[in-house]
Amino acid sequence: MRHVPEAPKNQGARAPVSSGPDVGEAENLSSPEIYEVIRREGDDELRRPAVSLFWSGIAAGVLISLSVLGEAILHLHLPDTPARFVFENFGYCLGFVVVIMGRMQLFTENTITTVLPFLAEPSHRVAARVARLWTIVFGANVIGAFLAAAFYLIPDVLSADLLGAMIHVSEHAVSLDPMTAFLRGIPAGVLIAALVWMLPRGGSSKLALIVLFTWLIAASDLTHVVAGSVEVALLIIGGILSVPAGFGGFILPVLLGNILGGTAIFTALAWGQVHQEVP
Repeated sequence: MRHVPEAPKNQGARAPVSSGPDVGEAENLSSPEIYEVIRREGDDELRRPAVSLFWSGIAAGVLISLSVLGEAILHLHLPDTPARFVFENFGYCLGFVVVIMGRMQLFTENTITTVLPFLAEPSHRVAARVARLWTIVFGANVIGAFLAAAFYLIPDVLSADLLGAMIHVSEHAVSLDPMTAFLRGIPAGVLIAALVWMLPRGGSSKLALIVLFTWLIAASDLTHVVAGSVEVALLIIGGILSVPAGFGGFILPVLLGNILGGTAIFTALAWGQVHQEVP
């Protein structure tokens, strides 16, 4: 294994992202070295100020709404054939492309990125930092999702036909019972964590990887808690869904499923394959 320089110790300020191997230079790295790239990125995120995490999370929550908008546009304009569902789900990729390529704080990415530093140094201190980041980012993502939904519902922002398509897409997404929503959140969490693991070696294919993995989530009718929060918000603000049904029947089960898939399954497996090879 190629030597990976030791990460700089925390001296009260955020460590430079460029220290050691970074994501842009990692195309040929081995699995232990990819782990080190992601661990260092997670360590950087855990040291970011709360206000930075909050506003980055707000931006991610707002812009992930482009997934619902993109899917609705394709649903509205594609011919009503059995193949429409396959192709309209490419619109779901749009918000994820913007958020992931824009390096915004998306909760489901942090089910692996910020957990690796804890697995490397399991302690109450690191666990508290992970809990702090998760709380801030998830809360900000949901707030951003509701802000975006409220904007779309302002009269004349969208055409009646397009808004109707967004409502239709949202009703389909949140029609699952809580247990089904939870179970379908597990593979979605695994796929997002796997995407984060693969991106350091993605090189010029990063965009294609994001599109492929997020299309698979949508086309498989899996559930993602942040994109789903936009759909829940549209229905709650539009008076179609109650707050308890939206949060208790969809957001909470999907949140737990995404955490189980991203952290307890994929991150644990990724750690298991490298922990004997890293310091």
